[in-house]
Amino acid sequence: EDKLSSEGFGVAEKIALLTFVSAVILMAILGNLLVMVAVCRDRQLRKIKTNYFIVSLAFADLLVSVVVMPFGAIELVQDNWIYGEMFCLVRTSLDVLLTTASILHLCCISLDRYYAICCQPLVYRNKMTPLRIALMLGGCWTIPTFISFLPIMQGWNSIGILDLIQQRQFNKASNSTYCIFMVNKPYAITCSVVAFYIPFFLMVLAYYRIYITAREHARQIRILQRAGAPTEGRQHHPDQHSSHRMKTETKAAKTLCIIMGCFCLCWAPFFITNVVDPFINYTVPEQLWTAFLWLGYINSGLNPFLYAFLNRSFRRAFLIILCCGDERYRRPSILGQTVPCSTTTINGSTHVLR
Repeated sequence: EDKLSSEGFGVAEKIALLTFVSAVILMAILGNLLVMVAVCRDRQLRKIKTNYFIVSLAFADLLVSVVVMPFGAIELVQDNWIYGEMFCLVRTSLDVLLTTASILHLCCISLDRYYAICCQPLVYRNKMTPLRIALMLGGCWTIPTFISFLPIMQGWNSIGILDLIQQRQFNKASNSTYCIFMVNKPYAITCSVVAFYIPFFLMVLAYYRIYITAREHARQIRILQRAGAPTEGRQHHPDQHSSHRMKTETKAAKTLCIIMGCFCLCWAPFFITNVVDPFINYTVPEQLWTAFLWLGYINSGLNPFLYAFLNRSFRRAFLIILCCGDERYRRPSILGQTVPCSTTTINGSTHVLR
């Protein structure tokens, strides 16, 4: 007990931490598994190109929650690394690989939506071919290896700071060993640019263009409403349809703000600290590092809610799975028909493209 109290966290704090961390891991596992099962079982969901990215994202986030988070939780609560130096390198490499893969998937989803909503249907079909989707998905998994396993196993991240790492790996007072991951300036900049800043810039650009398009659609609808023919019998239906369209456009724009807000809130603190720390002689407190890292991990639990649970088609598929195939939640046959190429759905909001 004395040892626990002397290591920064008391027994009560460790129990609270373990409860919170377990809840995050459980939420991430169940949410991402549900997304993958839904797409595997629902033929309509498999027809939508964006959902290939969402399933791959769910798989990356599932691996984060199964492979990365538990060891982070054990180290957090135990305050001691007992699995050896080689497994520390493997665990760190997997951490960087899987979290970067998750972020790159979010970037690909934003680009897919940009082409679907802001471009003509023919342009979208030409851009997002099955081959291009396969290449983008391949990139999401291979690019992270060049900033994870390759440099970490070769020790490129520790060049010039090896003494400092060895010094922090052991605590003589408590006889504890730690799995320390410290990075030199070149690695910190390269890793952060590839894993966060480039995807962040592309996401901001894509979602800004989508937001502008949604606002433009809403403006066009208002103009059409004002210029509508004053014939009593015929005006009601188009007006009702226009109002619905305007609501869906506004909802889509708000959803994009939520997506970007959550992404920035979860990952920006970690990657800003990651770049700043080597330039201030590694003086960022360990507790702050841990808090920012777990904030990033939480993003893997939020993604199923942001990218799938907000989508009407996914929600219906989830209800069918959770209610053991209850017929009440199945689509009417008219919805089973092929969606025209000029229509795209974003988080349950249907956009008709001109």
